[in-house]
Amino acid sequence: MRAPGPGKEKQQQPLREARRDAIRAILTSAAGKGRDPVNSQDELRRRLRARGFKASQATLSRDMAVIGAQRAAGADGPRYHVDGGALPLEPVRRLVDGVDHSDTLVVVRTKASAASTVARALDEAHLEDVIGTIAGDDTVFVAPRRAGGSDRLARRLRTILGLA
Repeated sequence: MRAPGPGKEKQQQPLREARRDAIRAILTSAAGKGRDPVNSQDELRRRLRARGFKASQATLSRDMAVIGAQRAAGADGPRYHVDGGALPLEPVRRLVDGVDHSDTLVVVRTKASAASTVARALDEAHLEDVIGTIAGDDTVFVAPRRAGGSDRLARRLRTILGLA
């Protein structure tokens, strides 16, 4: 089997993001009052198919792990859900252009007007290396918890944000 070329991967990324957004929407709406909960991956796959998305069980499992979907016990049996309160890091990846650092600070460059969204996601991720963030329009200053920890934190953020 041949690996997809670089152009193919770029073409698949918007579809993957749209599919993950659909999964999030299905799980969030299913958690609302009076809605049918999603009890299985087969049920989620059926609902995705109704929205025009096809996904194998392996792809669905991967997507659910990336968006932070969890299976929990409910009054009527197990069900899948995704927390709506915290902003997960995965969706903000596409808003980040780069990560750099000085001796004392990490700088995350974002698309125009996206810095506050990225900063909120970083704050809500509760990364043990981060003491806090300050957002401008297209720049986030990230303060490392430990002196001299900016190099390590910058490498970690590059990995988390899909830049490594």
